Amino acid sequence: MIAQLFDPVALAIVGGGTLLATLLRAPARDAARAVSALRVLIRRPFCADALLDQIAAQARIAKRHGIVALDKSVIADPDVAAAIAAIVDGATPRETEALLRYLRQARIERHVAAADIWSAAAEAAPAMGMVGTLIGLAGMFANMTDPKAIGGAMAIALLATLYGALLANLLLMPICHRLRAAGRIEAFERARIEGPLVALALRETPRHQLQSVA
Repeated sequence: MIAQLFDPVALAIVGGGTLLATLLRAPARDAARAVSALRVLIRRPFCADALLDQIAAQARIAKRHGIVALDKSVIADPDVAAAIAAIVDGATPRETEALLRYLRQARIERHVAAADIWSAAAEAAPAMGMVGTLIGLAGMFANMTDPKAIGGAMAIALLATLYGALLANLLLMPICHRLRAAGRIEAFERARIEGPLVALALRETPRHQLQSVA
């Protein structure tokens, strides 16, 4: 029974057509990012607790040894690293907050672009299934005198529609929804790191600089 539901021609039409249609809709950079984003699906949801602990540790180092001592710190997270570097260079609280919000928004845009790639693939798959159906029907009408050829063409016509529906609803669209959910969680969690970093910038900004900014 399962073997009867497999047709390499129909699968090639739907799979290849979906891939081609998706790549034509988006830049290659976004497509590559969409593939790499699949790693998010096997990880736990993002949590900012570890980053908050690291920021607190950086604040203690700065309080004991001065803000310049943070230059030697190794920070894996790029957003926190950029904010700490800006604070070391004398960024004001307002500048630090603006930087963090820009970085968070840029990250959100990247997550949205990756999810949109999978959404576009989910939209294309049923259409490619219909294309396969039309190709199968054309093959049927072209070989009306050959019963064997009619059977093969009919299999392509029916299975292409099935493949398109299954590919869209059981694989591509679930990936899209899960990536969007992960992106929303990370955006919310990353908003938590803004306050402590702005507070660190406020503590390390000279009073006369704060007065000039105000």
